[in-house]
Amino acid sequence: MSRLNYHHLYYFWRVATDGNLTRVAKALHVSQSALSAQIRQLEESMEVTLFDRRGRGLTLTEAGQRVLAYAQDIFAKGEELEALLRRGVEPSVQTLRIGVLSTMSRNFVKALVAPLLQNTSVRMNLYSADLVSLLDGMTKHRLDLVLSNVNVVSDNHLDAAQQQLWQSQLLARQPVSIVGPARDKPSQAFPEGYREKAWILPGRSSDIRTAFDGFCAMWNLDPVVRAEADDMAMLRLLTRDSGALSVLPPVVVRDEIEQGTLVEYLPLPNVFESFYAITVKRQFMPEALASLLARPALDALVPVAGHE
Repeated sequence: MSRLNYHHLYYFWRVATDGNLTRVAKALHVSQSALSAQIRQLEESMEVTLFDRRGRGLTLTEAGQRVLAYAQDIFAKGEELEALLRRGVEPSVQTLRIGVLSTMSRNFVKALVAPLLQNTSVRMNLYSADLVSLLDGMTKHRLDLVLSNVNVVSDNHLDAAQQQLWQSQLLARQPVSIVGPARDKPSQAFPEGYREKAWILPGRSSDIRTAFDGFCAMWNLDPVVRAEADDMAMLRLLTRDSGALSVLPPVVVRDEIEQGTLVEYLPLPNVFESFYAITVKRQFMPEALASLLARPALDALVPVAGHE
């Protein structure tokens, strides 16, 4: 049995994490053909196929994903060794890279990742971006996890091939309510007490907005919309500072409700915002990630509606 060529493994690691053979070859100052040849030698020596080669595209096979997981550990240890020799002892930590959809509730994300802040053996990197950028980051194995309020497995904007790359785990379903200032709570029941109120609402592409529009139509209410915002953080700020009513999960304005600035007026029946953990389809994941997504840990955070 031939010994593992770590030089070839390094080349594989660079290509797998970058996703572009030409760019990596340029960065390493080698020809593209030489780089490709050395990766093939690694495949031959290990007797596995690491990439599916379709046209100019490179997609990791399941074996490739497994090898990449080991390669990441190997070269991370190499960086630790270099730091040890240069600066002294460095703590051994596991890095967990988490992408967060930019429109998600920051309060929910903060509560979810809170256990990682208490774990001295884990270093957490958080990145905020749009969904396309986050999924691209996972495709190139720059992210271990994406947190989203969109279920990519059923997202109509992604084709079937793209959807098959991912697996979504439902983390929680947060109820949605009408929220407003404590000093101005309507004295009459819905809809009469709400007809002259100003509203700050989620954008029209939001599932929450669609549900609210249907609710208003059922009660013959035409809300006076002062502003719209797709970003939950912005929706929170506008609701807090404008004096208008809004429709959002109370967890988004949890601090304001606890302080008495805002009040939950009325839960919307059968309306929820769902939060998902999106990972690449694989049979393995970092230990810290597996612990974070374990059902008991999630139940301690906030149970999924209907889950016992």
